Order: sequence, then C-alpha cells, then structure tokens
Amino acid sequence: MGRSTESFGKKENEKNRLKKQKEKEQKKEERKANAGKAKSFEDMLAYVDENGNISSTPPDPSKKKTVNAEDIQIGISRQEAVEQPEGPRNGTVTFFNDSKGYGFIKDTTTQESIFVHINGLVDAIKENDKVTFETEMGLKGPNAIKVKKV
Repeated sequence: MGRSTESFGKKENEKNRLKKQKEKEQKKEERKANAGKAKSFEDMLAYVDENGNISSTPPDPSKKKTVNAEDIQIGISRQEAVEQPEGPRNGTVTFFNDSKGYGFIKDTTTQESIFVHINGLVDAIKENDKVTFETEMGLKGPNAIKVKKV
C-alpha cells in the first residue's frame, strides 16, 4: 500500500486557505446585507465635548464658554523681564573649558547658572574660583562680562 503524498505542512496550508476563503465569503455576505442600510449624515457626525472627548451627542448650548481672541496663546509664553541687580554680582565658576573658551558661573544669590565666554574675562579663571561679574542679555539668555577673580 502506498504512502500519502500529502505532508503535514501541505494539510495545514490547505486548511488555512479554506479558512480564509470562508472568512472572505462571510465578509462579502455582511457587506451585501448592510448595503441597503446606508448611514445618514447625522449618524456619521461626531462631537467634541469640553474635555476633548469624542461623543455622539451635540454639546449643550447653555454650557458654552466665550473666549477672547487675545487670550489665545500660540507658541511659548514670553519670559517676564527679570530685574537684574545693579552693579557687580558674586558667583562661583562651576565649569570652564580653556580649550573651547567658555564656561558657566553659578550666582550665589539667585543660584542661576550664567554663561561666560573667554572674551568676557578680565582675569584668568578655572573651576571652583570665586568671581565677581556683571551680566548682559545675549541671544540665548544672560552672559557674564567683566569677570574678575576675588
């Protein structure tokens, strides 16, 4: 008696093919059944409530809030003008790279980290030095100038 030429893999592939064919036929039947039941425009509308959730019911007009166009803020908020103390400030050099010519000074009163460039130095500085300095506004924030060792 001869052996069957169908292997286990061939049987599985045939089962999967028949299963997909049945699923495809079922979907086709569902589409035919629902073809006459087109949704109306009102059924397709979706509303967004005050919390940003999507719902099928329209919002209540009595809960409507009015917003002034001037109050709408697009982008980042502007920084408030921080009053800089007049005269020299004191701080500690937290980082300074001699080869690149820049570093940062931590102000002792405000604990603010301020950028310093080698062009703003009066005396040579290194890390952990106590210094006095003045500030000016640069493109990216305050820059230390007239930096002197204490």
